[in-house]
Amino acid sequence: MNRQKVQTRSRKSEDAGAPPPRALKSETVYREVLARIMQGDFPVNSRLPTETALAAEFGASRPVVRQALARLREDGLIETLRGSGSVVCKRPTELIQKFAPLASIGDIQRCFEFRMGLEGEIAALAAMRRNSDDIANIRRRLEELDNIVETDELGIKVDYAFHAAIARAAHNVYYSSALDSLREQALFGMNLTRRLSLSRTRTRIKAVQAEHRAIFQAIRDGDPERARQAMRAHIQSAKNWVFESEQ
Repeated sequence: MNRQKVQTRSRKSEDAGAPPPRALKSETVYREVLARIMQGDFPVNSRLPTETALAAEFGASRPVVRQALARLREDGLIETLRGSGSVVCKRPTELIQKFAPLASIGDIQRCFEFRMGLEGEIAALAAMRRNSDDIANIRRRLEELDNIVETDELGIKVDYAFHAAIARAAHNVYYSSALDSLREQALFGMNLTRRLSLSRTRTRIKAVQAEHRAIFQAIRDGDPERARQAMRAHIQSAKNWVFESEQ
């Protein structure tokens, strides 16, 4: 009898730590609809099936489907128009599936958005506060990236080192700490974008390096607004390459 009570309590404890059934079902619907968008089954500007139709197809309730669609809206992949249902507005490249789990796509987008604001201001401050040692350090990282481009290497850590050198040139420990706290996410995004670039054409990876050079030149010239815009454009370009390159 006591053993049975212990087993019952153990099962309840395990159940308490598990996601609720609705969350699991919503994740399934989200992944399936996202996969179809990426594969082109639901093209950009096409209308998704109604909530009722999706609920019937997946054997789910409408609240579950609504939760999955809300997540796709947050990811910027669909928009809901009053009286017209949900329409696909963006298609991530299908190649992303080779390098990132589907569930991470929304987080990747949000990290890019956050980095645009953070690193844009870092670059502007670096342009105002950099000294000769900072310029030499950033130039050295840029030259290392030049070598990476010529040898078709991935160069993720070198890419991050370039961005970190700019953060140090801002001479504000809070900005440096903020970027350092994002290191894992930033490396993940850099890994994704550089792999996608190398998987298609060297033209794109050379364009990325031209963006790096524009950032360096603005900082070297002491032009904060140009540095801010160059950095923001660089990160926006990376985001577009992942999420808007196959419209």
